[in-house]
Amino acid sequence: MPTILLLIFSNMFMTTAWYWHLKGGPQVAESRPIVMVILVSWGLAFVEYCFAVPANRIGFAAGWSAGQLKVVQEAIALVVFGAFMVFVLGEPLHWRHFAAFACLMGAVGFLFVGR
Repeated sequence: MPTILLLIFSNMFMTTAWYWHLKGGPQVAESRPIVMVILVSWGLAFVEYCFAVPANRIGFAAGWSAGQLKVVQEAIALVVFGAFMVFVLGEPLHWRHFAAFACLMGAVGFLFVGR
């Protein structure tokens, strides 16, 4: 459970690092100086690493493989991004988002089956 919680926090920071500057539409995004965007994003990514690295170490020590850790991280990333997309960027969810999530959950299932 600590691995999952740390990965959730990690993904919240990384999603914000990658996409915060798009809020407000193309004109607003383009008006932000790219150097400032990069520096703010680096700061957020640093915090992300402070959660991701321990999450992976704890999960690996608990017996998860690197592949399992990565696929779980991607599944969490999709959920976190979906929420960010809707609540921060104001974009709607479509059936494609749910289908992609279902495929990723299948990948998680395949990596954990028989374990």
